Amino acid sequence: MSAAPDAALLTERIAARLAVRVDPAVEDFARALADAAGAVAVLFYGSNLRTGSLDGVLDFYLLIPGKREAAIWPEVSYHERANEGETLRAKVATMRLATFAKAASGELADTTIWARFVQPSALIWTADETARAQVIAAVASAATTAARLAAALGPENGTAEDYWRALFRATYAAEFRVEKGGRENDILSVNADHFAGLLPLALAAGGIDPGLEGARLTPKLGASERARILHWWQRRRRLGKPLNLLRLVKASTTFEGAARYAAWKIERHTGMPVKVTPFRERFPLLAAPQVLWELSRHRRQRR
Repeated sequence: MSAAPDAALLTERIAARLAVRVDPAVEDFARALADAAGAVAVLFYGSNLRTGSLDGVLDFYLLIPGKREAAIWPEVSYHERANEGETLRAKVATMRLATFAKAASGELADTTIWARFVQPSALIWTADETARAQVIAAVASAATTAARLAAALGPENGTAEDYWRALFRATYAAEFRVEKGGRENDILSVNADHFAGLLPLALAAGGIDPGLEGARLTPKLGASERARILHWWQRRRRLGKPLNLLRLVKASTTFEGAARYAAWKIERHTGMPVKVTPFRERFPLLAAPQVLWELSRHRRQRR
C-alpha cells in the first residue's frame, strides 16, 4: 500500500473522530467564544469530552487566522456562560491555526500540541470547510508525529500499548506536570476505543511499515532513521521544561479571568467563597497572599 492511501485512511479516521457530537450547550459556548475572538475553528478536549459532563471546566482551543504568533503561545483565558440557570466554565487556549499546524507536524520545539492532540478531541465549530480541512490535516499530522516517536522510543517488538506508554512517559517527563506517575496508563485505559488501531495506521501514514502481526508490531525503523528521530526528540526534551516555565510565567500575568478562575477553584475544593474584587481581578498575583491567608484561617476554623 502506498503512502498516499495510508495518509488518506488516517485522515478519514481522524475526521470521523473529530466529528463526535457534544452537548449543544458546549457548541453554543464554543461559537460565542469563536465569534468574540474572530476564530476560524474550535477544538474541545479533556475529561468533559469523554464524560459528557458540563460540570467543572471545559477545555477549548481557539484557532485564529493569521501568521504572526505571540512569542510565547498560547494565550490562556477563563470564561463563564449562563446555561439554564447554571454556569458553564471554560479554560481557553488561543493560538494561530498556522502555528497549531506547524507544532502538530513537529516542526517547532513544542511538545504539547502533538502529544495532546494524538489523544481524543472534537472539532465542534469551524468558520468554513477550508478551516475544517486544515484542522483535520493538523490533527492527523499530530498522530503521525507522535507515532514516529513512539516507534523510536518503544521496544523492537510489542503491542500498540507498549509504544504509546513509552511515548507518554517521555512527554510527561519532559514537562512540568502535577499528575502522579503512571498517567500514561490512565490515558490508554479511559481512551481505549480511540487508540485501538491508531498506531499502525499513523505509522504507515508517516512512512513506517508497522510490521503488524496479530496484536503485535515490529516497526520497520532503520538505525539511521531511529537515530534521527531520537536526535529530534532530545532537543525538544531539553527545551520542554524551560518552555513550560515560560508559559507559566506568562500565564501568571496575562491569564484573562485568572482571579475568577482561582476563586471558583478554591470554593469548589475547599468550600470557602472568595470575593472577586476589582483589585483582585486586575492584580491576581498581588492579591494572592491575602487570599491564602483567608484560606488558612478558613481551614483552621473548620478543624
